[in-house]
Amino acid sequence: MIPIKDTIHSRSFPLVNWLLIITNALVFLLIELPLSNTQLEQLIVTYGVTPSQCAAPILRGLSAASIPGLGVLFNGCAIPLVTSMFLHGGWLHIIGNMWVLFIFGDNVEDRLGSFRYLIFYLVCGVVSGLTQAFIAPASQVPAIGASGAIAGVLAAYMIFYPRARVVTFVPLIIIPWFINIPSLVFIAIWFLLQFFSGVAALGVATSGGVAYWAHVGGFICGLLLVLLFFNRSRNQPTTYPDEYHPW
Repeated sequence: MIPIKDTIHSRSFPLVNWLLIITNALVFLLIELPLSNTQLEQLIVTYGVTPSQCAAPILRGLSAASIPGLGVLFNGCAIPLVTSMFLHGGWLHIIGNMWVLFIFGDNVEDRLGSFRYLIFYLVCGVVSGLTQAFIAPASQVPAIGASGAIAGVLAAYMIFYPRARVVTFVPLIIIPWFINIPSLVFIAIWFLLQFFSGVAALGVATSGGVAYWAHVGGFICGLLLVLLFFNRSRNQPTTYPDEYHPW
């Protein structure tokens, strides 16, 4: 299923959402693309979240009841947990992520406000990186991409606009099929696919691929943040009249 657009119109200009999209695009175009394969690999190793360099030392420190284990998190992992959100592994990776952020992020920013939306996005991204690290603490494959933070945005959208419609492209061999799916259904199906794909990948050695548990972690973080702090934070209606307008 490929989302084409939603049926909610933002009531304010999504400044932060556009800045996030532009920043990701500039990093990809101006920093990643000019690099050779060797240089790009080094960049990803340095600024991506490598579980074996992040979670494993922390777990060893905590198991010994020593505080220095926490120091590894802040000294060795703090920067990659943020920078990894702005690195992507190719054209399809960045286009797919930015397209989803473009569709859903403006409405979440509209509900949260720009500053809180930025904090929300970054926190979900950090938690997603930590989740991937702790699920596979021995992995030496760096995790990169904005999808963990965007998963949190999807969770917020699902709570704020559960009855909004997502115009979805469903490829059926050679027949293009466009359907309107309630956001609650669309996002719930997406999350279940991530969760069960992550479960299926547990214990499977891999040299790369999709960081499903980063998606799961970012989504659950976004869900909890909205339910605990933001659901009633701005006195706005849950349902907008244009939720049901076809595209």
